[in-house]
Parts: sequence; C-alpha cells; structure tokens
Amino acid sequence: MTCDRMAVLAAMIDQGVIPVFYHPDVETCVNVIQACANGGARCIEFTNRGEFAAHTFLDVTRHFAKADPSVIMGVGSIVDAPTAGLFIANGAKFVVGPILNAEVARVCNRRMIPYSPGCGSATEISQAQELGSEIVKVFPGESVGGPTFVKNVLGPMPWTKIMPTGGVDPDEASLREWFGAGIVAAGMGSKLITNDLLKAGDWAGIEARVRKTVDLIAKIRRELA
Repeated sequence: MTCDRMAVLAAMIDQGVIPVFYHPDVETCVNVIQACANGGARCIEFTNRGEFAAHTFLDVTRHFAKADPSVIMGVGSIVDAPTAGLFIANGAKFVVGPILNAEVARVCNRRMIPYSPGCGSATEISQAQELGSEIVKVFPGESVGGPTFVKNVLGPMPWTKIMPTGGVDPDEASLREWFGAGIVAAGMGSKLITNDLLKAGDWAGIEARVRKTVDLIAKIRRELA
C-alpha cells in the first residue's frame, strides 16, 4: 500500500485504536504487531523506550516491508528532532511524542510524516496545529481532564482531531465516553496488549482482543453518527 501522509492519517482514524508497544526482542515485536494488524489495527506505535530501540525498530520495519507491507509502523516517545530523523530513516511512517516540540514538527513536515505531539491545553493544541499536526495527542489523557477536556476543546475548536493516550480502556463504557466526547482515535498500551497475553506468547489472544476493540469502536461510531 502507499504510505503517504494522508493515507497514514486516514488509516489511523479508520481503525480508531493505535496499539502502543515496545519489546527489546525483534521476534516478539513481529508476532505482536502481526497480531494487531490481523486484528484490524495495522498502524502500530512502537515506543522508543529501551536500549537500542532504533535498531530493533529497523529490524521490525524491514521484516514487514517484505512480509506484510500493509503494516504501518510509527514511533512514539519522541522528544527531539535527531531521534525523529533517525526513526524516519529507519522506516517510521508517523511520529508521536509525549510533548510538543517545534523542531520535531519541522523534521516531520519536511518528510511529509504525520506528527502527533502530546498536548495538555488548548494553547498547546493550537500551537501543534500551527506547526502542521493534523491529529494531536492528548497526554496523559486522564490527567488533563479526560473526555470532558476533549468536549470543552472541541467547543471553540471543532476542527481539532484528538487522540488521547492514557486513561482509555478497551471496554464499551470507556470507549463510548471518549468517542462520544469527539476523539478520532485512542492510543492503548498494556490495557490492550496485556502482560498476561504477552508472557504467554498468546498471539491469537492479542489478535482477538484487538479485533474486539476495533469492532467495538466501529459499532460505537455507527451509533453516534
């Protein structure tokens, strides 16, 4: 598939949930990411957390470039432009960060890569939009005000596309509240890819959990439309 900026943004919004995942072992990453893709979430945010994470990321992106090009690998936890550039060179198709950084925005825009910075106020969201961010990350989602914050921002800024991470659970009550408030997608880590499933190597279980979440979001959206 063509992984240009617009296609990536459309895929992120379409699936509604962005699995957030890191593991130092390439094989484990490949299994988890393939399970997510099979479950309907082909955009995955690989978090830049561990030692040599960029090398692990490169091996994983190389694998999927051949094995399943429909997988869209993004990178998270990016706080500076050199690191963003490194991961883009290693195949990242979108960049997510816990903070807003103008230099990261410029690097991403130069390469036409979507950048979702972490914002915690209407002012930061507006600054991110000025820097070219189509989807802004609200982080930490529950700490900055949860669904109420989203609703209050969308009142005066209805063009805003928000993706919270932190505080969104893969159950109907939580998803209904957040999507009802107006988010376009949500990042989910260990609540989606649970430690129990990971330790057991239950890739089919991860796939089923992701598919259930993707289907639930689609159902909620139909009912809210």
